[in-house]
Amino acid sequence: MKKFIVSLLVALAGIGAWFTLSSTEAAPNVTFTSLEGKQFQTSDLQGKVVLVKFWATNCVTCIQQMPDTIAYHNKYKEQGYDTIAVAMAYDPEPFVKNYTRDNKLPFTVTLDKDGSVAKAFDDIKFTPVSFLLDRQGNIVKRYIGNYDKAIFEKTLQDTLAKT
Repeated sequence: MKKFIVSLLVALAGIGAWFTLSSTEAAPNVTFTSLEGKQFQTSDLQGKVVLVKFWATNCVTCIQQMPDTIAYHNKYKEQGYDTIAVAMAYDPEPFVKNYTRDNKLPFTVTLDKDGSVAKAFDDIKFTPVSFLLDRQGNIVKRYIGNYDKAIFEKTLQDTLAKT
């Protein structure tokens, strides 16, 4: 009986891991507005691997992560990688513009003025929270707070390698 229960638990764990690793949850199709006022939708990002990063200028962890976010963007952009930095609704627009300019952010920074983008992505209230999307617009992984850089980069490389 113990062998049966152990076997059943192992099988269930394997099935659970398969569903977790092969998630095909599509990212919500929202409208982003860049600092320059350009609008685009999540569906416009298909064909690229994209990190959608929710952040704020008053978030210590967000600011600590920004050099790595810039480095990953610059290192992998030629392979079809992009970054969309979504400034939270509570972050004053002048602060976001100043930070973006002063730090020469090389990717698209958007303003979520009404909070609709954060709401669509699991009702994000605190930062940082990031979503790695595959080329089909599916969520590969969700990152909350600090994350292991080596594991992130490996996941990014694996996602970029898929067509």
